[in-house]
Amino acid sequence: MTKSMTINNTSDSKTLSLAIDLLTRRSNTPEDAGCQKLMISRLEPLGFKIERMRFGNVDNFYARRGTVGPLLIFAGHTDVVPTGPLDKWHTPPFEPTIKDGMLYARGAADMKTSLAAFITSIEEFIAENPNHSGSIGLLITSDEEGVAVDGTVKVVEALKARGELIDYCIVGEPTSNKVVGDMIKNGRRGSLSGKLVVKGIQGHIAYPHLVKNPIHMVAPAIKDMVETVWDTGNEYFPPTSWQISNMNGGTGATNVVPGEVEILFNFRFSTASTEQNLKERVYAILDKHALNYDLEWEYSPPYITPRGNLVEAITEAIQQSYGVTPELSTTGGTSDGRFIADICKQVIEFGPLNATIHKLNECVGVADIEPLKETYKLTLQKLLS
Repeated sequence: MTKSMTINNTSDSKTLSLAIDLLTRRSNTPEDAGCQKLMISRLEPLGFKIERMRFGNVDNFYARRGTVGPLLIFAGHTDVVPTGPLDKWHTPPFEPTIKDGMLYARGAADMKTSLAAFITSIEEFIAENPNHSGSIGLLITSDEEGVAVDGTVKVVEALKARGELIDYCIVGEPTSNKVVGDMIKNGRRGSLSGKLVVKGIQGHIAYPHLVKNPIHMVAPAIKDMVETVWDTGNEYFPPTSWQISNMNGGTGATNVVPGEVEILFNFRFSTASTEQNLKERVYAILDKHALNYDLEWEYSPPYITPRGNLVEAITEAIQQSYGVTPELSTTGGTSDGRFIADICKQVIEFGPLNATIHKLNECVGVADIEPLKETYKLTLQKLLS
């Protein structure tokens, strides 16, 4: 028989209880819906100095306990993606429900369970180590799932401006693949997007000598870019990939050659390439084919954390908590780790299973929640005890 129940904050697990409290809050990006206030209420009694940082319509906070190094921070986001059709959810997405050992709610995996585990791991660690070495911090935003311009990037800019650097950072993204603990992200590929408009001459399709078809003109350049080996990757990254995501041209009529075609493309690139090098090679291919074009760019940098103190500490913590040895990976999309890496040499991401993130009926295993808290706590012990 299927067991299903709506749960409340009377659970024996403090981490589960806090996760439930966070999950009931409708924090659709960039709304925070009181999640940060709840987290701050748990941190202030522990002696954390809280800095609320609101940029635009985005709530962020930076919290720190201690004034000396090393500084280990936990980073994450309180905002969630839209639910999608409510009638496709088995249970209401903002009414956390346990069913067959799984906790269902929007944000369960991405990433309110991690936020709860941050808080309870810190509470337990400080209770056991009130005079711990170094400092503990949190960097929390409500603008990770949205445009991400007034969130972590702005907080990092503020910290950098005053010379505050971070030694270790754990981002609570859902990184696990098949079982919790099997994967740590120790870096992410960069993202370089282009909006390319190739210009021709519009005209009647029956008079080809009077037109210049921009789709035909750009086709050889597309072929060249598809066939180009941009790099071969390296120890941590797969080879750089170039892909077209959208291509639009035409008036809708079948007898008109378009005057221009718009192509949206993206590089997911490794540290074997640079932003400048990729741009230069694209321009060279377009110019080789004598195209008349406009090109706009958007860029997010890659980052990598080689094996070191942080990777080793959390690897051992995962082994103790989950009985699994994680692999290092740089796969997947971007994260706020790319911004934090600007002021922190060691950034890793670790959190729950990613199988249901952004999907209908998002969930995490209840049995995986306490070990997640324990992993974060053990990492604190290894680096700050």
